[in-house]
Amino acid sequence: MPSKQNLCYEGKAKILYTTDDPTVLIQYFKDDATAFNAQKKGTIVNKGVLNNQISSRIFELLAAAHIPTHYLGHLSEREMLVKRVEIIPVEFVFRNRVAGSLAKRLGLEEGTPLARPVFELYYKDDALGDPFINDDHVLVFGWASAAELTRMRELGEAVNTYLRRFFEARGIVLVDGKLEFGRDATGTVILADEITPDGLRLWDAKTHEKLDKDRFRRDLGHIEEAYHRIFNLVCGDSTL
Repeated sequence: MPSKQNLCYEGKAKILYTTDDPTVLIQYFKDDATAFNAQKKGTIVNKGVLNNQISSRIFELLAAAHIPTHYLGHLSEREMLVKRVEIIPVEFVFRNRVAGSLAKRLGLEEGTPLARPVFELYYKDDALGDPFINDDHVLVFGWASAAELTRMRELGEAVNTYLRRFFEARGIVLVDGKLEFGRDATGTVILADEITPDGLRLWDAKTHEKLDKDRFRRDLGHIEEAYHRIFNLVCGDSTL
């Protein structure tokens, strides 16, 4: 088992530590919560514990579905082992319904179903507000190659398809979600970061109650309860 060494990166929700294996990192989940590119900050009690469990389980499910990720194993209540990757500075967003920035940009009613999933790209830079970009920006500025973009699209579609069905079977609507990708030691593009209610919009299928970080963004209250409900749905059922 690789042993923890030095802090190598700290983000808004996670900390990465090196290990005695240069290809492996330890990813630690914090309770910190941010919104609007860190303009709003707070704490969600035990969010790190819940998100580590949720993300670990989802990565395991995706691996069983032959979707490659950086996840190597669950280490402790707040830590997982992951492959060291070079993060591609492009956030991949999939949308199944109108919500969030899409509703604001186009003046559409939140919750409107889309005829098919919409996929968007954003440049990963908090200082710039993660601006909306397209394929040409990615290629011209060298953030990823055409082949890598194609692979990100393939993996993003596969993740959305799998998770949409997974949550639908549990009475939850997967409205949209944000994914991040990285290059492993061989240069292969794989899914990285985390998959949790921090980056997924999840609504109760009957009531449309929000069960994700929008409860924090919009001061809706009962945040911990929402995260616990998703934890129970994801981790309380071992069916693939």
